[in-house]
Amino acid sequence: MIDGIGRTAGEIWHYLHENGEATISKLTRELDQSERTILMGIGWLARESNLVFSTQGRFTYIALKGSESG
Repeated sequence: MIDGIGRTAGEIWHYLHENGEATISKLTRELDQSERTILMGIGWLARESNLVFSTQGRFTYIALKGSESG
């Protein structure tokens, strides 16, 4: 299971690097993973201080640290 979470974290990192910020819903759709797996991958990256979070209205956006817009 840990290997799968690590792989998903890598997929999330690459997606955000190539496409910029995204919501959890968008990551779930684009990476074809369950929301639960995406959340675990986000947690992995957040623990390593690789992510920044911003809220716009009712949506939370996730971006790689240093690449956030605005």
